[in-house]
Amino acid sequence: MVSINEILHVFILSALPVSELRGGIPLAIYYGMNPVEAYLLCIAGNAFPVPFLLLFLEKIRMLAERWSFTSKFFRYIMDRTEKKKGVIEKYGYAGLTIFVAIPLPITGAWTGSLLAFILGLKTSKSFLFIFLGILIAGIIVALTSIGLISLF
Repeated sequence: MVSINEILHVFILSALPVSELRGGIPLAIYYGMNPVEAYLLCIAGNAFPVPFLLLFLEKIRMLAERWSFTSKFFRYIMDRTEKKKGVIEKYGYAGLTIFVAIPLPITGAWTGSLLAFILGLKTSKSFLFIFLGILIAGIIVALTSIGLISLF
């Protein structure tokens, strides 16, 4: 049986910007969750920060600009993220789903949220398309984690 601590570890790891589903689902399976439980928990964890990011990135940007270090760091993150906006500019909201659905480093819900913010996309519509991308990425990661598909 999986402990509450293990469930929290998986949820938090799935919510973090670098690991997201790529870290959460394999950890959940390692802890003994079945793939469906792992998928559902990690989807919830990965989607959890998205509405907050979409709603508060402007306030975070304004706050970060108050200090030199945080301003430079935020600008670095924004500049790096902005380089990834091509697929979204080309395909619109569907591009946002495609971008988030690709389970590779520097793609995912966090970067998708930043791109939606940078491009001035509507919050509710962005959340819907980011969530769809999370669902697709979760399927890919879960199937890869249990060995049903191989990416390489």
